[in-house]
Amino acid sequence: MSAIRGFASEEGLGNKLKRGMDTYFLSHGSPMLALEDIPAAAFFKGWSKVMPEKPKAILVISAHWDTSEPVVNAVETNATIHDFYGFPAQLYQMQYNPPGSPDLARRVKELLWSSGFQTVKESPRRGLDHGAWIPLSMMYPNADIPVCQLSIQSRKGAEHHYKMGLALSQLKSEGVLIIGSGQATHNFREDIDINAKSPVSWASTFDKWLNDTLADGKHGEVINFEEKAPYGKKAHPNPDHFYPLLVSLGAAGEGSKGERIHTSWTHGTFSYSSFSFQPSE
Repeated sequence: MSAIRGFASEEGLGNKLKRGMDTYFLSHGSPMLALEDIPAAAFFKGWSKVMPEKPKAILVISAHWDTSEPVVNAVETNATIHDFYGFPAQLYQMQYNPPGSPDLARRVKELLWSSGFQTVKESPRRGLDHGAWIPLSMMYPNADIPVCQLSIQSRKGAEHHYKMGLALSQLKSEGVLIIGSGQATHNFREDIDINAKSPVSWASTFDKWLNDTLADGKHGEVINFEEKAPYGKKAHPNPDHFYPLLVSLGAAGEGSKGERIHTSWTHGTFSYSSFSFQPSE
């Protein structure tokens, strides 16, 4: 545990750890993000402008690991999971293998257990899926920061994920960067226009609502987005790509507000809006 908690003295993070690090929600897009020259790729490659300080460890909650109960990977070295098909061979040749952190995995279990999550498991083999390794490979290309991944439980609903974040909130004052990796809008059922120059109206309306509601710190409305947001169920027919946002929002703490740190679009319907959540003073 001391390897995680003992990071406050590191140069550059002292003041940030006094109030707790910001938490983040990142829209990771398609696996092609790693190869394409689009604004979202430039955002991830320029991550040091958002967060110059180097965290002690990273906890990623990805939409692409969905389990019945919370599971955290407890590995010495992370394997690269190519959990997609039909993409260029170059993507399958890419590897991102940062160290894992069994200590952080145990700390995650401890915090969840103490907050009433009765069943929390460890996986000794699980690597990083593309929702984790593709953005991280652009943000931290040296792969020298320990990374743990925590699963979502899409059948348990929005409030479950927000409470999971609340349970993990102490990590942000222990040098751990908490990242929810999903998508601000995620609907493959609608027609996709690869040449679209601007977003369709329903997608832009939901995206604006999300930005405004997070900026106002209206956590209850975000939790109940399917009922409160315009086009909530259309923007997320399956909420798996929204739940990582709720974990990160909860981890920032009650009263926290969101700031959009990137916005761009592809295919007219996919928003890359990404947010930081600042702990309340």
